[in-house]
Amino acid sequence: MDYDYLDIAKMIDHSLLNPAFTAADLEEGCRAALKYDTASVCIMPYYLRRCADILKGSGVKAGTTVGFPHGGHTTATKAVEARQALEDGAEELDMVVNIGRALSGEWDYVTEDIRAVLEAAHAAGRKIKVIFENCYLKEAEKIRLCEICGELGADWVKTSTGYGTGGATTEDLILMRRHSPPHVQVKAAGGIRDLDGLLAVRSLGVTRVGASRTADILEECRRRLGI
Repeated sequence: MDYDYLDIAKMIDHSLLNPAFTAADLEEGCRAALKYDTASVCIMPYYLRRCADILKGSGVKAGTTVGFPHGGHTTATKAVEARQALEDGAEELDMVVNIGRALSGEWDYVTEDIRAVLEAAHAAGRKIKVIFENCYLKEAEKIRLCEICGELGADWVKTSTGYGTGGATTEDLILMRRHSPPHVQVKAAGGIRDLDGLLAVRSLGVTRVGASRTADILEECRRRLGI
């Protein structure tokens, strides 16, 4: 096999974004991320501070969302969300672009919307993933977003929120990797439910996946590796 356990575990952002999760569910989810040594936890903003406390001193990063899940917040609101998240201990931010503005071809607006969150994150030494929500976009719009994220220096481009009408597809991942510069990584979210699915996107150049079935994926990884 061309991977070890940490190669796979450190691809996973353990997703805790179900709006029906209770505090007990979120606590359990953070502990599971520690148990499996994932790359990060992506948790709802109101629980981020507690998440960061739980993960402190570990190799698992605390992360949260901005403008989630529809991207329609004003730029000013997204900037405030980002600053609050950074204050609460976020090491990574997953922000949603303004989908309607992208569909309208208002690329200056889209650029400044991303820039507001990106500059806040980078000024604090943190990282940002920019969510396109590809299910609503045409190919040319996806390509333009890759170009904008490359120009701005985003850390990742990301396929989906998991709450749109579709998730990560092979075609979109190939397109995003092809049209993003090397310094921009690609994250797949929505539909990565097992180890084979994760390995398939890894072969396309994906470095992170959003997953809620983390335990299933990593227990299978351990089984295959005999650990």
